[in-house]
Parts: sequence; structure tokens; C-alpha cells
Amino acid sequence: QVQLVESGGGLVQAGGSLRLSCAASGRTFRNYAMGWFRQAPGKEREFVANIGWNGIRYADSVKGRFTISRDNSRNTVYLQMNNLSPEDTAVYYCASSDNGIAATERANYDHWGQGTQVTVSS
Repeated sequence: QVQLVESGGGLVQAGGSLRLSCAASGRTFRNYAMGWFRQAPGKEREFVANIGWNGIRYADSVKGRFTISRDNSRNTVYLQMNNLSPEDTAVYYCASSDNGIAATERANYDHWGQGTQVTVSS
């Protein structure tokens, strides 16, 4: 069973930066595709970024501001978020896909973390 634990959320002013981390259990982390999703109050959970054997993908709303990366030696995936705006306020979730394919659909992911709150003040 894969366990995912997010960290790094918090309160930041508009224009600021945060780096989220997601630590994963499991000896085959390098084979997983990893994704970041977010859910704002009253909205559905939406795709943010992913990384897998088929490459890296970003939602249009974060392209150029967010960067996803992974350190397989640490079983960790990161999301560097720059130039944050109040519209980025949400709970951010990390997810892993056993098939290694980085997809934007939530159904592609097998395991989810508990989420970390990101709040951006104006």
C-alpha cells in the first residue's frame, strides 16, 4: 500500500512562493506517475501538474508559474509555486499512479494524500 504525505502548505501573500512536498512510501517510487491536484471550496478537484514516464504536464492556469519535479532517491515529488494569486487558494493533493502514466484524469490515480492547505491573501 502506497502512502503519500504532503507538506509545505501555508499562508502567503499574492505574488509569493511556496514549495509543496509529497513523500511516498514504497520501494518502486521511480515507477509511479505522480500528480498534483487541488480543490477550492465549493469546486471540484482539478488537475494541476503531473510527471511520469511520458513527460510533464501542467494545467493552463499554472503554466509558467508552477514547476513539478521529483527526487527518486528521496521518494519525493515537489511542486514549486511562484507568483501565487488568491485564485490558487485550495487544498493541494498529491496522487500516485501505479501504471506510470502521467494523466490529467483523477481516475488514473490509485493513491492520494490527505492534502495540504494553501491560502493566498490579496
